[in-house]
Amino acid sequence: MKKKKLIALGLVAVMAASLAACGSSDSSSSDDSSSSSGSSDSDKVITFWNIGVENPDALIMQYAVDQYNQNDSAESGYTIETTSIQNDKYKEKLVIAMSSGECPDMYTSWSGGPLREYIDSGYAQPITDLYKEAGLDQIYMEAAAAQATFDGELYGVPMLNISISGVFYNKDLFDKYNLEEPTTISELEEVCDTLVANGVTPFALGNSSKWQGSMFYQGLATRYAGLDDFRAAYDGSGSFEADCFIYAGDKILEWAEKGYFQEGCNGVSTDDGQDRQALYQEKAAMLYSGSWFTGTLSADSEEFYSHMGWFPFPECDEVDNGAEYANICNGTVGDQFISFNCTDEKLKEAFKCVTYYSTDDCISLMVENGKIPPVNNAADLVSDPLAVEICEYVENATDVQLWYDQYLPTAVANAHLDNSQLLFTQETTSEEVAAATQKAMADYLADK
Repeated sequence: MKKKKLIALGLVAVMAASLAACGSSDSSSSDDSSSSSGSSDSDKVITFWNIGVENPDALIMQYAVDQYNQNDSAESGYTIETTSIQNDKYKEKLVIAMSSGECPDMYTSWSGGPLREYIDSGYAQPITDLYKEAGLDQIYMEAAAAQATFDGELYGVPMLNISISGVFYNKDLFDKYNLEEPTTISELEEVCDTLVANGVTPFALGNSSKWQGSMFYQGLATRYAGLDDFRAAYDGSGSFEADCFIYAGDKILEWAEKGYFQEGCNGVSTDDGQDRQALYQEKAAMLYSGSWFTGTLSADSEEFYSHMGWFPFPECDEVDNGAEYANICNGTVGDQFISFNCTDEKLKEAFKCVTYYSTDDCISLMVENGKIPPVNNAADLVSDPLAVEICEYVENATDVQLWYDQYLPTAVANAHLDNSQLLFTQETTSEEVAAATQKAMADYLADK
């Protein structure tokens, strides 16, 4: 195994504070850690850390562990032990464990920049061959595996859920004002202007935690220029002051001035449903957020949910090649990725455990519990019309970009979140937001 680089993990520790945009996980409400059978230093014990604290995530995460321990443990001599940690604390505890040389043998992550740090520090092993030998490349979406692929090698098995951004809207309000699903930014603005003229707020928005507003910023930047500018800014070959980021900030300022967002949105919490209440009361017509809201909205009211529609963030028709970027997803195709800090026989057995998540029974378990598993036939498995529409969109995606606040190092993510939030109250400029994010990124890269 590659020598562990604890200096690199010292940098990762700085980024282990928050997981703002993880609305898709139902385990976020618990502060406790739990273990299925305790910890052990035995070479025949495979330790597995995850965020499955509460159901349905706990039920799903435990499924493969139970299957392995019941069917394979006696022959192999290995036993899987799980430790489940509340997601807001998870990254921090994982990095502390790595820094002290106590990294678990298997662990879940959200891929992106943090996973790259784990790889560079020697705490994630390539599994490309094992993945193909098990036939998982024929089961999981290519876009899902791509999120955990670095330098041509796969370092994580995607599982659990598809969570991408999109616009939920009230079909009754659209019908009332003769509105259609917009396919371009200009058409979206026409829809919003009509709604404002009729006393309806276009977008419900709970931005007190900042990540929901970040989705607008990311969506606009992606539609304007694709992903090259963001990825160049991330690795230092480009800048967060590129035109696409200025465009995103300018649009948010323009839309805020025109009344497109819920009043007082920076003081409104999505965690306690204040944004959804604006939808339910028909004070707002749309909600731009993650696709996990299919489960949230339907759980709140199946009757109201039946009146909801969904469309992806529209194409930017203000640039010549906007259509080229219209099928890029923002979010995650997998939501949780299982990586491995072990080698040889232990790695093979740990990987065998993870293959149980791709069985028909486990995939059915996910679907029954409101998940959209990142498998090639996901659209055939789900029955909810909006979930089917989301699956079909993801299946045709040209690329996927993880949420900015999960992909970026924490110091950079915080600079982005703190400053972009001020756009919604017109307390800053696009240039100031871009400059603050770029400075944080430059400082991070200089330290690294």
